[in-house]
Amino acid sequence: MAILDGKVAFITGGASGIGKGAAIRFAQEGALVCIADMQSDEGEKARAEIEKAGGGREALFVICDVSDPEAVRGAVEQTVGKFGRLDIVFANAGINGVWTPIEELLPNEWRKTIETNLTGTYLTVHYAIPHLKAAGGGSVIITSSVNGNRTFSTAGASAYSTSKAGQVAFMKMAALELGRYQIRVNAVCPGAIHTNIDDRTYRRHTEEIEVKVEMPEGKPGVNQGQGDPEDVADTCLFLASNQSRHVSGVELYVDGGASLLK
Repeated sequence: MAILDGKVAFITGGASGIGKGAAIRFAQEGALVCIADMQSDEGEKARAEIEKAGGGREALFVICDVSDPEAVRGAVEQTVGKFGRLDIVFANAGINGVWTPIEELLPNEWRKTIETNLTGTYLTVHYAIPHLKAAGGGSVIITSSVNGNRTFSTAGASAYSTSKAGQVAFMKMAALELGRYQIRVNAVCPGAIHTNIDDRTYRRHTEEIEVKVEMPEGKPGVNQGQGDPEDVADTCLFLASNQSRHVSGVELYVDGGASLLK
């Protein structure tokens, strides 16, 4: 029997990258999956791939801006309306935003990063909790980052790193609060994962504040610290499944150990 048989998963940012990788992996292990994303064409393509990975079991795609409370509430309710329950929540949607010196970072640029990454995480968990309680418990997974938690040398990434550190603090508070309802809350902190998120990163004058770090010879970490969405997906599968039934309130670094030297 697949380890997620009978489970329903809701994944934000599921049309590409880490979210899509986790959605496919969950479907392979028997879960019914809803992905929520802003990318309509990519979302429909991902939905078809998820259904194929799940052996023909139906998947759901919904348009959702995670910074919009009503959009998130509606996406969660659509998931439960379609599949009847909710067991796994993967708050994965996020942006790199604008990387620039703090004095040049505009208030609206700061706000967009915080609202997408941090407020979006809160909204996803907030609207999912009643349904997880109704199911008798479940697993919440949050995509944070090595940035803001283990490394702080990414030039200009003050808003991004702040949002990622905030996600880990939120995760720990939620884990303590929700444990009495058999709801586990954890975070994954990826390092260098091969996705297209860098294509949507806007850098402005970061060379002026870049910190030059001299690394010893050789690149640290497993696979020189380079990973793929599947590497994060398998970590999420562990956290989503009963194999991690006594794991809550922890951040797992998925970077091959490379950030230990940075």
